[in-house]
Amino acid sequence: MASLTDLTDRVERLLLRHDEILRTNLLLQVQLTAITQERDSLRSRLNAARARVEALLERLPAETPKEEEQP
Repeated sequence: MASLTDLTDRVERLLLRHDEILRTNLLLQVQLTAITQERDSLRSRLNAARARVEALLERLPAETPKEEEQP
């Protein structure tokens, strides 16, 4: 059976590990928020660019069939 000192040491290590995991989790949440905002911004820019390209394509003249060349 573990002595009281051994148990105390294990509990202290577990508490330190718990604190470390909490800090890591907080950092990951901050990173996730930043990456999510960046993704949303990029999606918005992509949609705006797509709309501009579609508007430009609509302005192009319709293709006319090419007449066959006579030799």
